[in-house]
Amino acid sequence: VDIPLVRRVAIFGGTHGNELSGVFLVKHWQENGAEIQRTGMEVKPFLANPRAVKKCTRYIDCDLNRVFDPDNLGRTVMEDIPYEVRRAQEINHVFGPKGSDDAYDLIFDLHNTTSNMGGSLILENSRDDFTIQMFHYIKNALAPESCPVLLIEHPSLKYATTRSIAKHPVGKYEK
Repeated sequence: VDIPLVRRVAIFGGTHGNELSGVFLVKHWQENGAEIQRTGMEVKPFLANPRAVKKCTRYIDCDLNRVFDPDNLGRTVMEDIPYEVRRAQEINHVFGPKGSDDAYDLIFDLHNTTSNMGGSLILENSRDDFTIQMFHYIKNALAPESCPVLLIEHPSLKYATTRSIAKHPVGKYEK
């Protein structure tokens, strides 16, 4: 399979302001960027929802991880637009636009869960050869530790998650 090179990678933390593992990692990598930089790649750590992080709450007005749909991304910016919709438009401008050739190649969106599932990866497209090969590599690198891959693919669902801007979206959940 001929897969285009991955040149631009973003690591999101704080999509939900009360999920602190990603927040701590992103802040750490913003101060110590050499740890994640690789030759020939741009790797950008990014705090997705800083207001919610500051308040240590899931969101301010609505769930940021549910508003990356065409209606919200195309809304006219007005005074009463929800904070997370405005933030989604800003993120789409920086890392997208969603569905375009200019979108970031890969976004890792780091989350926490209260489920006893350990570290898990979320796959949204079973036909994304690059992501499947990357998940295989990650699982082998972590062995013998378990790292389940959850497929949340649906034939007619258009994902409105933060990571859905990227050509290759990856959700990573930690307990």
